[in-house]
Amino acid sequence: MKFGNHLKLIQTEILSDLKKNFLTFSKKQTMKVSFADSFGESIKKINWHQNPIYKSYEIFKYKIPMFLKNIWFFRKQLWDFRWWDYSFNLDIFRRSLEKTSKELEVRGNEIDETRLKKVAKINRAIELLGHIRSDSYIEMAEKELGELKKIKINFEDVPDQPGYYRLVDDENPDDVNHNRKVYRRSDEIEAQEWKELWRILEGQDHSEYSKIVENATEEEKREKDLWKEWFDGSGMKHWWD
Repeated sequence: MKFGNHLKLIQTEILSDLKKNFLTFSKKQTMKVSFADSFGESIKKINWHQNPIYKSYEIFKYKIPMFLKNIWFFRKQLWDFRWWDYSFNLDIFRRSLEKTSKELEVRGNEIDETRLKKVAKINRAIELLGHIRSDSYIEMAEKELGELKKIKINFEDVPDQPGYYRLVDDENPDDVNHNRKVYRRSDEIEAQEWKELWRILEGQDHSEYSKIVENATEEEKREKDLWKEWFDGSGMKHWWD
């Protein structure tokens, strides 16, 4: 059985059961029960959306225009994409989050208290993904420790071998030590931000919230919104509207 026919059968059975139950309830309670016009219109709309004619209409009216808009929105990422480096995959993800963040902040239906927390976490994820793509960790370490010292490279003639040269060890030990610290710190920042990114995407441990609810008094449950207080906006599964 095709999915559309299967869906129609389910809808018919649900509608039949609803009518039967409402009529039985009406007889027992001696009250009149009727369906609002909007209910019937909703069923008709669902059926229409399964119609092949509407499917064809939907392709040209909505899906093709959205496809073209997406190509334009991701044009830079598509142009630059290469299969052989994970940073290209993450850059497409970063760009998609920019759209999600903007639309969620401006057009989201959720209450501000939780919605704006999500926006803040999404923006932080965007920032972290940008650091990965630009590989800017050395610059970040330099801001903390100072710029890398330029190591002088000198050559001198090789005695008894005219036309040959050798590299002279003209490094300043202090400069070498400083540069080593900068490189070490850049590695630390990269590791920290990588872990932070995946913590944001993974989200909080919901078992912690369950414990908060279990331990809360009835008064606290009535007077406080425990979810709003606990939820910090992280967890990619929550980033929808």
